[in-house]
Amino acid sequence: MLVSIKWLKDYVNTQDLPADELGEKITRAGIEVDAVIDRSEGLSNIVVGYVESCEKHPQADKLSICQVNVGDETDQIICGAPNIAAGQKVIVARPGARLPGGMKIKKAKLRGEVSNGMICSLQELGIEGKLVPKAYAEGIYVLPEEAEIGSDVITNFDLDDTVLELGLTPNRADAMSMLGVAYEVGAILEEEVKLPEISYPEAEQTAESMLTLQVDAPEANPLYAAKVVRNIKVKESPMWLQQRLMAAGVRPHNNVVDVTNYILMEYGQPLHAFDYDALGTGNITVRLAKKNEKITTLDDTERTLSPHQLVITNGEVPVALAGVMGGADSEVSDSTTTVVIESAYFASSSIRETSKNHGLRSDASSRYEKGVDPNRVIPAAERAAQLLSELADGEVLAGSVIFDELDKEEKIVTVSPDFINSRLGMKIPFEEMLDILKRLQFNTEAANGQLVISVPTRRQDIQIEEDVVEEIARLYGYDEIPATLPETEAAPGGLTPYQAKRRIVRNYMEGAGLLQATTYSLTSEKSATQFALTETDVTKLLMPMSEERSVLRQSLLPHLVESVSYNTARRMDSVALYEVGSVFLKTDDELLNEEEHLALAMTGLWLDNSWQGEKKPVDFFVAKGIVEGLAEKLGVQLEFERGEMNDLHPGRTAFIMMDGRRVGVMGQLHPSEQKQRDLKTTIVMELNLAALLSVETEALVYTPVPRYPSISRDIALVLSKIVEAGTIETVIRNAGGKLLKDVRVFDLYEGDKLEEGKKSVAFSLTYFDPEKTLTDEEVTAVHEKVLSALTEVGAELRS
Repeated sequence: MLVSIKWLKDYVNTQDLPADELGEKITRAGIEVDAVIDRSEGLSNIVVGYVESCEKHPQADKLSICQVNVGDETDQIICGAPNIAAGQKVIVARPGARLPGGMKIKKAKLRGEVSNGMICSLQELGIEGKLVPKAYAEGIYVLPEEAEIGSDVITNFDLDDTVLELGLTPNRADAMSMLGVAYEVGAILEEEVKLPEISYPEAEQTAESMLTLQVDAPEANPLYAAKVVRNIKVKESPMWLQQRLMAAGVRPHNNVVDVTNYILMEYGQPLHAFDYDALGTGNITVRLAKKNEKITTLDDTERTLSPHQLVITNGEVPVALAGVMGGADSEVSDSTTTVVIESAYFASSSIRETSKNHGLRSDASSRYEKGVDPNRVIPAAERAAQLLSELADGEVLAGSVIFDELDKEEKIVTVSPDFINSRLGMKIPFEEMLDILKRLQFNTEAANGQLVISVPTRRQDIQIEEDVVEEIARLYGYDEIPATLPETEAAPGGLTPYQAKRRIVRNYMEGAGLLQATTYSLTSEKSATQFALTETDVTKLLMPMSEERSVLRQSLLPHLVESVSYNTARRMDSVALYEVGSVFLKTDDELLNEEEHLALAMTGLWLDNSWQGEKKPVDFFVAKGIVEGLAEKLGVQLEFERGEMNDLHPGRTAFIMMDGRRVGVMGQLHPSEQKQRDLKTTIVMELNLAALLSVETEALVYTPVPRYPSISRDIALVLSKIVEAGTIETVIRNAGGKLLKDVRVFDLYEGDKLEEGKKSVAFSLTYFDPEKTLTDEEVTAVHEKVLSALTEVGAELRS
């Protein structure tokens, strides 16, 4: 719903609040303001001009040379619009003017002729093309004769306006009209609402003398009112009406159609205008359609009707789809002289079904579907008659033709102040409640400690006690509701240790530069056990959606690798993804065990500092570093063992061990697997996350910053190639005792200077005592123990 603030001021005092501030107040009261649109933004120095003469440009067939009176002088302006002509009053942007998008108008030469400004179309003033009247859609806009030459277009034609775009929820159908918004703003600002005053001269002849009415489906149409206006002159609407419609997002057509649209936006009551002479019978009959009956609607589409659809007929054939769209045969045209104005109450369910069946939604149907105010049906018709009398020189026949079996009584809702306060968890004074209900214009009486509320029919969303609670809460101020925890003997809720650790895992993986992915739990039978840490019988679905989604997965990696492949196929050369999800393993007693795992898959560059010319591709050790960092973060000890697994590279695969049992696997995809998936070097890892997070770890204890220096010793050891560096590191740590604080591999050499089958691995050992400064003798004693232990396991100190 688009709400013009200048239009809104006709009904309620907005206290001249800035548009942003008014929008904020409306939002805080429960109706979200999605946008605040300044219609004059970017516009300046735009005036009314009079085209005194118009001649073809000698050097261009599609350009015209116009002499335009802009009030204080006559300027020559070159114009390319096809509808430009002498005698017109037009919109002129003078030199120095600004238009939307930052365009600045300057004096210029076009094909050798000077142009002092620009004659503008409405689109060039920032008005959407779909809102511009069709007559001016392909050219400049022609102003009415009464426009004052040289006057400011922005102020004189209501472009100095701000529009609020409301994001309405389905229950707030009352705010789908200017009056409905006025009631809302009046309640927020504590201002009275001024309804339009309706008065017009009536002819002596009655409407019933020219029109008869019959309603054969009163359940779907309990109220129908028609007014007859004759001797009208169909023409363009005045500028104020056109501008209000465009501000509301409605395209102007002619004064008759524009009046019905104006009432739709003002009252929220859909109207329809029939050409009386085109009806041909002087009769309106409302009934259900006959099977396969046809009608051509205003969009020039022939539609086949069904027996449950409500139609307006001339007693013989349909002339409108009730509440949805009129028929083409009875459309108001330039030759129309007498119109019938329809204002009715149609059942929401009937309109919704018809609209859905034909795939046809209109402003009218959307309001009928949500429910219109039964007490505005007749006043809306009277307001339309008034405007047609004023704007179309129409003669309104006396009275209306009415069928009325509609209950228009206000609903009574009774609620106690204690109920309201108990639901809100606060204490709003009784007088404050009465004041809020008065601002909402809900007639309220206090009886026996109860609030007896007569709810206006415009607020059909107020049905039960809780609805009243919401109204009082939103106008009292949601910000005033205290934030409290429930009173209970139990401790307040929070994350379990497992949940807290899972959050640490996600934060760590994202901090390491990986993006989270979420993949299907369902996969194909072929992929279900690929890369599985524990392989069991697969779990098949009884009614799978497809063969590719027929069993539950036992590993996260197959789909994660698919995601990497999908991204690289779309020119994402470097991809690093991780997933935390469940795998599904059958137990010995055929039950299903859901086990949470962590997996990652990476390809491309891990580091790319182009300026320094530094690039590091993803490799096995990048993934190993991520796993080691995660273990340190979780406070668990992990070890790595050489391993083999189908579809992983035989020499670049390791099992991840914890307390002697396998909890994960990591490695590079097998070259054949990479080729099949059209991938370059791709590293994968999967961990049994449930096992890691279930480990009870000691509370984190912070130690002071060391006051004493550490001492480092480097050693290079000659080992058999089959001996793993991890094994040697364990020997060193065991022999080093409490003074050995860190062991790190920093070099590996395998060359022709070593015996066949040998390798050299260099370790850096760090010794440290937090209580004192170590002496060389103390370090040497411990270091000798380390060397002795290494000799016993066959390691030789490289000279």
